[in-house]
Parts: sequence; structure tokens; C-alpha cells
Amino acid sequence: MKILGEEHRLKKIFIEDIEKNLWIEYDKQNDILYLYFASENEEPEESILIGEDTIIALKENKLISITFLNFSKRVDLER
Repeated sequence: MKILGEEHRLKKIFIEDIEKNLWIEYDKQNDILYLYFASENEEPEESILIGEDTIIALKENKLISITFLNFSKRVDLER
């Protein structure tokens, strides 16, 4: 996994067919929220850590998913 560097700050990414491919999953035991913007079998080419607890997955400059670690703390939810 890469950490967000200067080369990614300038890169444009996009979400394709969000109406058809958006699905959300929450793992309560591990407090992780997953947002997927692609079909289940689409594998990312790279994953990039943004900040301390957000991970984006990309394939050909297309956003495949966003993973939020420690989600309940971010939105002030009771676990």
C-alpha cells in the first residue's frame, strides 16, 4: 500500500457508473466502513493510504473503493 504522495495529489480520478455499482458495507466488529464503486470482482491496481485511516483503491485512474478505518470515531457513533 502506498501513502499519498505529491504525484497523487495532482492525479484526477473518477467514478464510473455510480448508479449501478455503488454498494456499502460496514464491519461492526472491526469498525470499518467500505464504499465500493465497482463490481465485486474488479481488483484495484493500487491502494493508497490517505491520512491515518482512509484508504482508496484505484484501477486505471478509476476509484474502485474507499475504506474508512475507525469509522464510528469519525462520525461520533456508539459501537
